[in-house]
Amino acid sequence: MWSLSRLPVFGLSFLSASATILQNGQPRITTFPDTRIDPSSYSFNTHPRNASEISYKGRWDSKYVSWWSAPGIQFGYTGQIVAVTFGNWTSDGVLVGYRISGLDWIFTNVTAGGTHLFVSPETPGSDLMAPISPSIFELRVTNWAYGIQIESVHVAKGEKLIRIPDYGRRIEVIGDSLASGMYTSYEGLSSWAYGLGAGLGNTEYSITAYPGICAADQNCWGNPHGQVHQWFYTSDTSPRASVMYGDNPEPWDFSKRPAADIVVINIGTNDQNSHNNVSTTIYIDALTRIIQGIHGKWPKAQVVVMSLWLGFYQSGNTYLPNAPQGFVNEIYHMYKWFNSDDYLRNPIVYDGVTKKTLKTGKKTKPFVHYFNTTGIMQHNDIGPQWHPTDVGAIKVASHLQQFIKMTFGWEFYATGPEVFHETEYWNDESGY
Repeated sequence: MWSLSRLPVFGLSFLSASATILQNGQPRITTFPDTRIDPSSYSFNTHPRNASEISYKGRWDSKYVSWWSAPGIQFGYTGQIVAVTFGNWTSDGVLVGYRISGLDWIFTNVTAGGTHLFVSPETPGSDLMAPISPSIFELRVTNWAYGIQIESVHVAKGEKLIRIPDYGRRIEVIGDSLASGMYTSYEGLSSWAYGLGAGLGNTEYSITAYPGICAADQNCWGNPHGQVHQWFYTSDTSPRASVMYGDNPEPWDFSKRPAADIVVINIGTNDQNSHNNVSTTIYIDALTRIIQGIHGKWPKAQVVVMSLWLGFYQSGNTYLPNAPQGFVNEIYHMYKWFNSDDYLRNPIVYDGVTKKTLKTGKKTKPFVHYFNTTGIMQHNDIGPQWHPTDVGAIKVASHLQQFIKMTFGWEFYATGPEVFHETEYWNDESGY
């Protein structure tokens, strides 16, 4: 993970991003290319940031600034040149991952106001047009607290961008630091939430998760609002959002994208912490309203509520999970209530912007499901800071994929392209 991730989230926006990745407390050797160029030295065909060929993934505001975890852009292109000019609202030095089609991720730090050359004839894979044409360019922001602003996209003179159609199924993850990728190596691009969406294959995914945030709408670890409020807005609860929007963030226009088919919710560890003083009643009420809000915005979406985990402690010559601090039985009872005849006959929807609740008067089918995380991770799958390791994140994502396959019949389509970067560990020494 980046060393800056260890700092309180409320101080992040005033610091320069670092490229240091800590691996078991030691810096990992990285060779990120320096991609910044002088655009006047190139002959480009330039496309504005609102070009219809550019697909924006995750949440982006009207200024084309990215928010939340692992947002990105994608487009097809001809030729062997791709460059991007970033606007001044880009977090200076933020680490981004980019790749050509299904090849491995490459990482680089980008600069506010700078132009960066991501694909050239020297880029591995830039000359590979088979088995499909055109090539596909994808870029994702790694860090949950930082973001980028797209100013323009460039290809070689005489070449063009091509819009790549969206996949036919969509998944959304709502959460906190556990979902956003805090303390994993490449943060958002090493999180279980990203692994779930990307690992399913042929799936559009969005991760509205931010460290320290509660479900309840109150200040938690410097976050001024909880997800029962913030999920309805474009921006997250970061300091840069406060600088940019103050108390008037843009409500998220749910009509901008097709509805999610599945929404996974993993939130409550910050509500559970005594530091934030959230009662069980307030937490369950907030979680209930989040689900009612999802049903109001996306009436056909299926909601998966995850149980929470709190790490392990050593007990004698073994390790045991920390005793639950509440919410375990309450989350399960809430799930059962959503599936009760009384609720299904007259469901309630909620709007987090207007704070209104409304009984629809329309009978609905069960749409809330429960995913029990017990037994998935062992003590060595959770790091010293109480968050999943890279392997722990992979295990959570893998189990969720199987749950989704068994529950909703979704097949797996990711059959080759890299999902998690730098997790290829192997041994080829046979002489033991």
